[in-house]
Amino acid sequence: MMNPGHLDLFRAVLRHGGMTKAADALGIGQPHVSRAVAQLEAELGFALFIRGHGSATPTIEGEAFAREVERTYAGLDHLRDAARQIRELGTGPLKVACQPSLAARLLPRAIRRLGMECPGARVALHVPAPDTIWSWVASGQCDLGIGRPRSGYVGVENEPFLTVDAVCALPIGHALTEPPVVTVRDLAGEALIAGAPGLFQQSVEAAFAEAAVEPRFVHMAQYTGARCGLVAEGAGLAIVDPIPARELAHLPIVLRPFQPSLPIASVMIRPAARPPGRLVEQFINILKAEREGILAER
Repeated sequence: MMNPGHLDLFRAVLRHGGMTKAADALGIGQPHVSRAVAQLEAELGFALFIRGHGSATPTIEGEAFAREVERTYAGLDHLRDAARQIRELGTGPLKVACQPSLAARLLPRAIRRLGMECPGARVALHVPAPDTIWSWVASGQCDLGIGRPRSGYVGVENEPFLTVDAVCALPIGHALTEPPVVTVRDLAGEALIAGAPGLFQQSVEAAFAEAAVEPRFVHMAQYTGARCGLVAEGAGLAIVDPIPARELAHLPIVLRPFQPSLPIASVMIRPAARPPGRLVEQFINILKAEREGILAER
């Protein structure tokens, strides 16, 4: 097998026009360069240079061989560039699945910041159903997920990401906008907008049951934006996630803390079968920094 070091020195002699000049440029002894070129010539079976006083002119065979060497090194440069891109940008778009409540602000801000820190990085952001987030991450279809806690999924690792307390959304001018806090008893007899069946709606109904108050749900809407829209239209009151609700400042609604406290938790999910790549790790750190910004706004 050809010695790569000999090829490097052959290229250096070509570049500098002589063995002494190449040795000086590389900071090594001229005899070392001469021996390497001689060994390469012996291996190839033809002369590479015509030696002169302080110069080395490539032979016809040397020029032909040099062209092949440069093609090879061009391929190696391509491999180095490819390795750098894989190292810095991963193997393709970073695939992220996220619940709707964090997809409008936190994720876009994090993606913008990733683009500033890693120019060229691409992200494919999906906002599927809650259980789909878990199944996509478990099957490796997504590199990262942020969703509601679930049990029964294998092949995933998860850690707490963000927990906030639910708030009550009321139309401007409603009597319950006067007190600083809305309690479950305050909602007795009020028309309410229910959330979709699930853990959060179950916790809302449990709070009413604990207070011995019968809730009057007149409508149901799956997402906070839709529930707040109904509140703005006077269709009822709603207990909602404060993060997406705060993004609806254009609506004629007021948000008030709700008692008893109803925590809304999100977890970060990763495939357990493989360690996160460098880009995933960097994005996780950015997400955590953006999370602290959201918590500081409360």
